[in-house]
Amino acid sequence: MESNPTRMCELLVGLPAVTVLGIDDVEDGPIRVHLERSESRTGCPACGVVAASKGRRLVELVDLPVYGRSSRLLWHKRRFVCRDVDCENKTWTEVDERIAHPRLTLTDRAGRFATRAVGQDGRSVNEVARELGCDWHTVNDAVLAYGSALIDHPDRFDDVKALGLDETAFVRLAPYFRTNFITSIVDVGAGQLLDIVKARGGQGTVDWLRSQPESWRSGITHGTLDLSSAYRKVFLDELPDVTLVADPFHVVKLATSKLDEVRRRVQNETLGHRGRKNDPLAGTSTSHHGRGAPERRRQNQAAQPARSRRPEGRGRHRLARQGGRPRA
Repeated sequence: MESNPTRMCELLVGLPAVTVLGIDDVEDGPIRVHLERSESRTGCPACGVVAASKGRRLVELVDLPVYGRSSRLLWHKRRFVCRDVDCENKTWTEVDERIAHPRLTLTDRAGRFATRAVGQDGRSVNEVARELGCDWHTVNDAVLAYGSALIDHPDRFDDVKALGLDETAFVRLAPYFRTNFITSIVDVGAGQLLDIVKARGGQGTVDWLRSQPESWRSGITHGTLDLSSAYRKVFLDELPDVTLVADPFHVVKLATSKLDEVRRRVQNETLGHRGRKNDPLAGTSTSHHGRGAPERRRQNQAAQPARSRRPEGRGRHRLARQGGRPRA
């Protein structure tokens, strides 16, 4: 059991090669732990000459919560100057990425926690920021920095047997901008989003496939798509040996739309006008909200809970009390 107070503080902080200088306990505020690195001597990174001290700079870092309270690490970072007057590296500040990345305001462990929480657990950036007691941008910058390294890692995803391509509208059409589409590249078997490329189909998707190693591409046996001719061309040109599988939703949608076209054509040829409520073909409409499905509407109304339907005459009685006249 450790009984040295200084060593006990260092164990609680949980960082290597640091010395705890003190702790600020502010009421209704985060716990602030002052620390410095244990190594006091260093050499110039350019020429190797032993450097001289040039003071300290206090850097505040957001750390993981402790005992139900948010915390901050106040790192007393040493500044150094090279003793060699001919050295191009005049001054610098000590860096230890085990404590924090030099361009982030979260500690290394807090940045990794935020990245896992957002990327793996699906939590929002705002939720993680509230837990750490910092602002949205602090957490988002850390997630982008740590997440980009994971995305660029060559072993980010395993072998893929079924590759899916689908489009998504990220920005809708408005007076000041047009609709922007992206292509989602998905591992259908694992249900994992592999990457996102700009536009739908086209050269962006082709370049992404060509950037993958041939051994990975040769393992793909099936390709799923939404009946898009652009995606079909991508598969035929880049992965000609895969078996194409259409999305069931789009297959059913196409079949029902063709059935509606036949119904409208037969309606016009036999009766000479569009579908009406009492026409023989009215009940064959595939639309859930159109005039041609009275039987389906009656079934849906009968399936509703009794308390959700307005009693007969309720509106008429209200109008009578207000002095109005109900419509015939």
